[in-house]
Amino acid sequence: MILTTNTLYWVIFIGIALLSWIVSHRLKAKFEKYSRVALPSGMSGCDVARKMLADHGLSHVAVTSVRGMLTDHYNPANRTVNLSESVYHGRSVAAAAVAAHECGHAVQHARAYAPLKMRSSLVPVVSFSSHIVQWVLLGGMLMLRTFPQLLLAGIILFAFTTLFSFVTLPVEINASRRALAWLSNAGITNVYTHDKAEDALRSAAYTYVVAALGSLATLLYYVMIFLGGRRN
Repeated sequence: MILTTNTLYWVIFIGIALLSWIVSHRLKAKFEKYSRVALPSGMSGCDVARKMLADHGLSHVAVTSVRGMLTDHYNPANRTVNLSESVYHGRSVAAAAVAAHECGHAVQHARAYAPLKMRSSLVPVVSFSSHIVQWVLLGGMLMLRTFPQLLLAGIILFAFTTLFSFVTLPVEINASRRALAWLSNAGITNVYTHDKAEDALRSAAYTYVVAALGSLATLLYYVMIFLGGRRN
């Protein structure tokens, strides 16, 4: 049973790893492509972010620049939209799409968007479990015959990570929808550029889908080991 489970897991793991590489490669290619498409207004990512926040009555939310590539994020703790240097200073369709997406999270926060609240409530649990879950799972597999409850505890801890991954999906998709609607209504994108902004954000969303599926596959793997050990 363990051998069969391991074989199945590795087939799924390799498949998801390959899919993840393809999605990441396509995402990078898309952003490089659309980073060469100038925004009609000539606005920078920082300008776009500040305008979107102002249009939603969120001028108090700060927009900052952070190092790295694709390190863009919204921090609900200090209410800041953090944009990578290329997005902050960029004047492209890609920069506008990313900046608006992160502002979409700020709007979600201000509007008390339920999935975002749920994800935020899971952060402390996921942060705690991430430090110990691998050790608990390893110990649980080694002691499966004598102390199966340890593996069960590890599965429960890992389940929070999987839940977090799936709750993240509607949060990211909704932020993109808010961003695209505003970009169009505010005249930031036009007929020529809007579909490119949408394509860039869609590619980014696929990375979260793959991550969620990978987490679910790993969770099921440990569940099958636990059930197999109980039967044996």
